[in-house]
Formats: sequence, C-alpha cells, structure tokens
Amino acid sequence: MPQSLTEPKIEIFLKSKRLRLLSGNQLIKEYPVAIGKPNTPTPVGNFEIRAKVMYPGGVYGTRWMEFKPEYGIHGTNNPASIGTMASLGCVRMHNHDVDELFGKVRMGTPVIIKNSIADGGQTPSSGGPYSPPAGGSTEGGGNNGQKTYVVKKGDTLWLIAQRFNVTVSQIVAINNIPNPNRLNVGQILTLP
Repeated sequence: MPQSLTEPKIEIFLKSKRLRLLSGNQLIKEYPVAIGKPNTPTPVGNFEIRAKVMYPGGVYGTRWMEFKPEYGIHGTNNPASIGTMASLGCVRMHNHDVDELFGKVRMGTPVIIKNSIADGGQTPSSGGPYSPPAGGSTEGGGNNGQKTYVVKKGDTLWLIAQRFNVTVSQIVAINNIPNPNRLNVGQILTLP
C-alpha cells in the first residue's frame, strides 16, 4: 500500500505574526494572524488541535480550533486587528483564512508556537528559501530579494501602486489577486 502524505502541522511565529501550515517541512500556506496583547500573551510551546467548532460569526469568526484550554485559533469580526497584538491570547485569522485552514487540519494536528520571526521555510511555488518581513514592517525582503509590502488599514491597490511607482496591473499579476477591490490588513504583497 502506498504511504500517505505527511500529516500537516501548524507553526505560529509570534514576532512576525504569521501562521504556517506545513506538510513535513514543505510549506503549504502562510497566513497573517493577530496574537495576544502584551498583558495577555499567546502561550509559547508545543500543542495540538483538541477541538474544532464551526461558528456563525461574531467575536470568534466562523471557526474555532482549540489548542489549549481557553486558547484557540479562530476567525474574527474585527479583520483590522490581523497583524497586531490584539487578543486575550488566542490566534486570530481572517475568516476566509480560518475557513481554509479548518478544512486542512484534523484533531491532533500539532501546533508549535514560537516567539520568533518566520524564516527559512519553503515556498509552495519555488521550493526555495522564504523570508517574509517582520510583523509590522511595511517593506522587507521577500522571495529572491523582491520587495514586499504589508497591507495596512485604508490601503487600496491604487494607493500602493502610486506609492511604489508601479501599476495596479503589475501588483495584481505578480500576486495573483482574484479581486483587486479586496485587500486584507496584514496581507503581504510582492512588489514588481
């Protein structure tokens, strides 16, 4: 019988406010997140998904995945908080991102939370090293030395294009953006 694919695992990097879904050491997807406030920090350590619950919305968004009693990875009704230190210790995601992640993990999926910056991963497309910018920075090193930009509240593609003297079409093409009118706070864009 053929061997199955490596079971998924989740790594969360608090300093860069990024969550990675991996299969073995291969990066499947990376997402921006919000983490705990300084006085209610997200716990660091090795955990696993203990419960999965679907919600209709509200403060926990559309999905909840508990990794420690009273701590979970969940959606939010405050998408502007993504990329910040805003929670009571949970890990917040955009609802569309947590919906996707929820479908890719199972009970018992490892959750490793590190007080560090995400680096040294493998991109799904190139298989090469990936170093996203540190959380909160607006420009930084991306794939193969390309510039990146972290979307902030109030940003539009037109404003970002104007700021970096590129066209909206170039940003849309390089980032495979399906809806140019929909940007998410904390989203990382590669710039041409």
